[in-house]
Amino acid sequence: MTDSGLPQPPAAPNATPTTDPDAHPLDDALQLAPLGGHRFAGRTTAPWANMVGPFGGITAAVLLRAAMDHPDRLGEPLALTVNYAGPVAAGAFEIEARPARTNRGTQHWTLSLDQGGQPASTATAVFAVRRDTWTARELTLPEVPPAAEVEASVPRIGIEWAKRYEMRFIEGGWPDLDIGEELPHSRTMMWIRDLPERPLDAPALAAICDAFYPRVFRRRQRFTPIGTVSITTLIHADAAALARQGARPVLACARGVHFGQGFFEQRAEVWGDDGTLLASSIQMVYFRD
Repeated sequence: MTDSGLPQPPAAPNATPTTDPDAHPLDDALQLAPLGGHRFAGRTTAPWANMVGPFGGITAAVLLRAAMDHPDRLGEPLALTVNYAGPVAAGAFEIEARPARTNRGTQHWTLSLDQGGQPASTATAVFAVRRDTWTARELTLPEVPPAAEVEASVPRIGIEWAKRYEMRFIEGGWPDLDIGEELPHSRTMMWIRDLPERPLDAPALAAICDAFYPRVFRRRQRFTPIGTVSITTLIHADAAALARQGARPVLACARGVHFGQGFFEQRAEVWGDDGTLLASSIQMVYFRD
């Protein structure tokens, strides 16, 4: 039954997206097939595989895409929180995207990515109608060399999703996990963009906000079993600002905040190359000592 009490149309049988060999890897992974009501069908794709399950950033991006594709959506993405409740298995999944409340300027969403009859990830999202207002920023763009002057990095073997990005590390490149000598901080700064090049949009930005290796790897310089529990991404830029950035690299900065009792917090900011703060994120990550 729908919220109006009327029966829903039957879901289309086997309504799963088909792989388009000519599509950008990100756009292919974000393909969703409407199932009727508030549900969409999707599937994982091999280019975004992580060591266990898909890259968490692609899960965040496809959840955001479901809300953006919903016919009732109002405004542009403002905030997205994804809670990784369990592993996402390779193959098909369904997403339920339901508007919980719509106000004059904001719209609140609840989302769930389900496999095998139970949620693998849950999420909330807020969309907003942005208005021209007084604007100020207290964070400042770090002083860094332009992307063209920084050498592109080669991804670590076995991390398939990292091949979907061009990463140019300024500080805190891929860690040597055999050193085991603790560092005083866990900062990383890098220029990053999609490979192949693709104009930036909100789902791509949500994925980039999770494109940092775990801060505990950087801080301790040794392998530690980890798993993101929850990530919140705040999108400061509207669609016009993202369009101005286009396919040029963005500056992504991450650092740890607190490590202890089996969890650590890491924060990140993503900047346009013109100094625009595009997004910021905070996540809580499980680790085993």
